Amino acid sequence: MKKIIATPKAPAAIGPYSQAIYANDTLYVSGQLPVNPATGEIPATIEEQTRQALTNIGNILEAAGLGFNDVVKTSVLLSDINDFAAMNAVYAEFFPEDKPARVCYQVAALPKGAKTEIDAIAFYNMPISCSEGE
Repeated sequence: MKKIIATPKAPAAIGPYSQAIYANDTLYVSGQLPVNPATGEIPATIEEQTRQALTNIGNILEAAGLGFNDVVKTSVLLSDINDFAAMNAVYAEFFPEDKPARVCYQVAALPKGAKTEIDAIAFYNMPISCSEGE
């Protein structure tokens, strides 16, 4: 089963893609630019942009009945890897306990001149009886 997840609390897609797709107990959240969905504006600093991108992801997760604790993997794109520490400080606020797996890359450029873009993968009904070596 495949279902499109969309919410007005996150920016509309700026291309031929969905905000998120639910398939087989997995939610795939498309890369979220730090666009405020109410104003269409992008904040100036990497801290504000990270917070906005993650807020957008949170609103999509909520629309799908999930939260940040359900996220198992993220990808963070930065236009300048020197922003890594500042991004990381804000990112940690959204994942205070069970941190997901993550990759972080510097890229040549991002849409709309953004400093960051973040995507996420989350699971429904994730098994909790997993032990090391299984």
